[in-house]
Amino acid sequence: MRWSHLFIPTLREAPAEAEAPSHRLLVRAGYIRPVAAGIYSYLFLAQRSFLKIIRIVREEMDAIGAQEMLLPALHPAELWQESGRWELMGDNMFRLKDRFGRELCLGMTHEEVMTAIARGELRSYKQLPQIWYQIQTKFRDEPRPKSGLLRVRQFLMKDSYSFDLDPAGLDVSYEKHRRAYCRIFDRCGLRYIVVEAHSGAMGGSQSHEFMVPAEAGEDWVVVCSGCGYSANLEKAVSRPSPPVVADPDGDLAPEEFHTPGRKTIAEVAEFTGLPPSSQIKSLVMMVDGEPVLALVRGDHTLSETKFAEAVGGTEVRPAHGGEIRGWFGADAGSLGPVGVRGIRIMADAALRGRRNMICGANKDDYHLRNVTPDEDFTAEYHDLRQVEDGDACLRCGGPLERKKAVEVGHIFKLGYKYSESMGLRVLDASGKEVTPIMGSYGIGIERILCAAVELYHDEDGMALPVPIAPFAVVVTPVNASDERQRSAAEAIYGRCLELGLDALLDDRDERPGVKFKDADLIGIPYRITVGKKLAQGRVEVLERRTRQSWEMAEVEAASWVAAKVAAALGDGR
Repeated sequence: MRWSHLFIPTLREAPAEAEAPSHRLLVRAGYIRPVAAGIYSYLFLAQRSFLKIIRIVREEMDAIGAQEMLLPALHPAELWQESGRWELMGDNMFRLKDRFGRELCLGMTHEEVMTAIARGELRSYKQLPQIWYQIQTKFRDEPRPKSGLLRVRQFLMKDSYSFDLDPAGLDVSYEKHRRAYCRIFDRCGLRYIVVEAHSGAMGGSQSHEFMVPAEAGEDWVVVCSGCGYSANLEKAVSRPSPPVVADPDGDLAPEEFHTPGRKTIAEVAEFTGLPPSSQIKSLVMMVDGEPVLALVRGDHTLSETKFAEAVGGTEVRPAHGGEIRGWFGADAGSLGPVGVRGIRIMADAALRGRRNMICGANKDDYHLRNVTPDEDFTAEYHDLRQVEDGDACLRCGGPLERKKAVEVGHIFKLGYKYSESMGLRVLDASGKEVTPIMGSYGIGIERILCAAVELYHDEDGMALPVPIAPFAVVVTPVNASDERQRSAAEAIYGRCLELGLDALLDDRDERPGVKFKDADLIGIPYRITVGKKLAQGRVEVLERRTRQSWEMAEVEAASWVAAKVAAALGDGR
């Protein structure tokens, strides 16, 4: 293609609201344009990249025997009500009514629709296993869309669903997807880690996320460089670092002391001269309308996900200020477990065995010292805290590290959540009616491109991997008015096309600096520059990622790039 004929609206300045590198660069490079908060138009370059990503996804899904479908984005409420997710999804779901007043929604995912198809069509174990997938637009009423395509209201997703006769069959389908996802992300040139994850509203017994470490990510992962353990922060477990100061000895009784204006853990630590690890942090959570007191070490953070799993409630949220005062007679910052009656108390396991700690006295501006769990109050113990940097790995004892990351894929063992609630049944070999077991597997198409930009960019623009870049090579005559350069560039461009390269000819009548800056910005992996050295029959080839350049014969350039591109397509770089 010829640049002069294309719509590539590059910008010299990034939009003021753009924070993530991928947001800034995709707008500047003319890939995307905002329509509204969290809604984007995908322009020519973005669409070329997305189609390449989709082709890779489709090839790998087809390779595991998955069958592609295309399901509606508009769903009747009844399907989601059958599964119980109509209420569970809350405000995250776009809801509407048709002209007859019937309730509908825009699909966030398609478990319900796929299960309804299976319920209507599958009758016998002989029809199993099945893997069905689609590449479809999804919708989420994101309350705070930001970071460009990383947090949006409309997005492209590959979602697939497996139906098996028994858990052993699900294990096979799950492993097929795990391997296919690794091949997809390898081919797209991503550096990623596979982590244990929390299933959330999807439900199910097991899930894994595919995460690309990046500062722009909104998820946290925990990794151990020693043994390779990795998990989402919501799921990660560890052995906490020991308290900074040992607990005082002795069988001491709780003692109230005045802490005027000291509400936070840090303020109390400064006032007492004891570190946060010597305190008990008390947090009030509302579980199905009832208060539960959650306790963690002062230097630890409560994991609301772990708490919700441990407490077993349907609706879990932090209590409001008025609710806290009504139940405890004091404001947050002065709360503690001593003397609490009629309220469930759940403590993190790191508090078990501690002695003579500090906590709130349930009296404004007062705290208690010498508080000992299991002597001065009784609690249920669970793993309730988030892992911190430096905690010990439970597998090997090595130090754990937290990293920000972008989620690009997520696989779930759904179990019987949807097939049971929606009445999917088949006959087994003995003629007995049984419930198939399901899996669900998603990939964010836009997130693959965003993650690649986050991984591979510099101050001049993007350096996209060959398999997903909109073009593999750009041929740039330095002086478009020079007939010799223009003719040589045309010949090299033609040779690139003959070799099957996805090539772009920058035939614009622009200054060389403008051409070079635009090529760097939009992230084309290779540039063949036709300039003054053409008089000696030589041209320059530049590799965008490394900035390494090679001078070579004019007739060799296209073949040299073709070999590099073929190698990159083979290993996914």
